[in-house]
Amino acid sequence: MNAKGNSEKTVVVPLLVIATILAGMLSPMQSAVNGQVGKVMNDGNASAVVSFGSGLVVMAIIILARKSTRKQFASIPKKISSHSIPWWNWLAGSCGAMIVFSEGATASILGVATFQTTLISGMVISGLICDRLGIGVEEKQPFNFARIMGALLAIVATILVVMPNWHAPKVVALAVLPFIGGLLAGWQPAGNSAVAHETGSMLVSITWNFIIGFSLLGGVLLVRVLMGQISISLPTTWWMYLGGPLGLLSIALMALLVRGLGLLLLGLASTAGQLIGSVLIDWLIPDLGNKVYLLTIVGAVVALLGAGIAMIPSSNKKVKLDEIEN
Repeated sequence: MNAKGNSEKTVVVPLLVIATILAGMLSPMQSAVNGQVGKVMNDGNASAVVSFGSGLVVMAIIILARKSTRKQFASIPKKISSHSIPWWNWLAGSCGAMIVFSEGATASILGVATFQTTLISGMVISGLICDRLGIGVEEKQPFNFARIMGALLAIVATILVVMPNWHAPKVVALAVLPFIGGLLAGWQPAGNSAVAHETGSMLVSITWNFIIGFSLLGGVLLVRVLMGQISISLPTTWWMYLGGPLGLLSIALMALLVRGLGLLLLGLASTAGQLIGSVLIDWLIPDLGNKVYLLTIVGAVVALLGAGIAMIPSSNKKVKLDEIEN
């Protein structure tokens, strides 16, 4: 590469990193929105249905607008019956359902920063386990010092962010939900990727992901309504329906940015964006009722370090990115 090419790369990469950090901030924004919906509706299940429903509407419009995606989506029943990929790949949306449910049930109580830190910590450990078992990767990656250290730091980060609430055991118990959501998150990309390759479209895969999540959460909510356990009153504030679209925007931006940064830098920058954004939201919007403790900030930094250290082995591994959508 000539001097001009090196100069352009030196300028472009930092800009892409900044863009990825900003895109990563969409995740805590989604958590804040879903958390407030859960607070208004007083039910995490109902909040998750609203979030998945709004995202599904957007994806349905996108899919129906193109003849190719309509055809690819219509092929799903036949592909499921052919058993060409393991059946569990088609249920990857259930992992997203758990994460969105935990947002509605806990984000407004734990605070966005604590929620995001415990979620990311679970994802770091999940990534370690999935790589070891060969879930979603071409080759199994054995445990090594860096990966184990990253997982240990993730556990330390979780302990740090919940420490200010040790006096309230019920609040600490709620932190288990996003942590479990993070553990499940390692499987979701693998399932979504398999569906995308099977159907020939990542857009179709994302739409199917929303359908599974919406059906699962909606079915549970319907049973509860019929049993008289809950009555539903939809939010009247317009921005409370942005949870799903914010998640979709984050997915779209990451798909674009990964081509310029690669998986390692993308993962680090997006994680930084999630943690920085979550702390800023709790700090700058006191109306959400979430206090930012020093331990919360320390825990967020430890989680970022853990994620970074856990990703180090991947930097020496060449990753092939297939173009699924043209």
